[in-house]
Amino acid sequence: MPQLQSVEIPAPHGMLEGLLRIPDSHSAASGLPRMAAVICHPHPLYGGTMHTKAVFRIAQALVDLGFPTLRFNFRGVGRSTGRYESGRGEREDVRAALDYLVGAFPGVPLALGGFSFGSWVALPVGCADARVIQLIGAGVPLASLPVDALAACAKHKLIVQGERDEYGPKEELVRWFAGVAEPKDLRIIAGADHFFTDRQAELVQAVTSYFQEGRSALGALTSS
Repeated sequence: MPQLQSVEIPAPHGMLEGLLRIPDSHSAASGLPRMAAVICHPHPLYGGTMHTKAVFRIAQALVDLGFPTLRFNFRGVGRSTGRYESGRGEREDVRAALDYLVGAFPGVPLALGGFSFGSWVALPVGCADARVIQLIGAGVPLASLPVDALAACAKHKLIVQGERDEYGPKEELVRWFAGVAEPKDLRIIAGADHFFTDRQAELVQAVTSYFQEGRSALGALTSS
């Protein structure tokens, strides 16, 4: 079984509460994983936490692919210190989580992603951070994330969106995605709303198949 570790991530305001899940395939003898990931949760003021179902399921998919994956609570959520700062402070939290993962797995390239508010915060941070080679956005709130934020970002990007996402409807999504820089991949989940209600399995499959098809920054995955 994968190992689940409760962690405290140092942050400018104190600490962030986190959960680091390490695949059962990883051990000191097996060498470094090919990638490690940070996944960010939806809006703190509307009940978003690292336990939000879509966040948990994306992280689960990445762990099953063999990637150590860190979820964490933004400032002011759960046991994390600090308070909500309209995205500005939360971007600092993302960088703190990346720093923590680098410390745990030095030299391992990183994936950074998030769901809803988490994607709005994470994707620009990942574009600017040289340690991050793979970006994942699910339920991207298109009105909050102008396409020019990703127009010059030449990193691999996976966007997963519900066909009926009220914060990123299909027609608007297609126009928005056209302005996102290559390399990029769009997976639209038929019939799914913003929260992927009753479509969690399809969300997992979208993430899993993207990596298995060799479309990610890692290329074709080989068996460990």
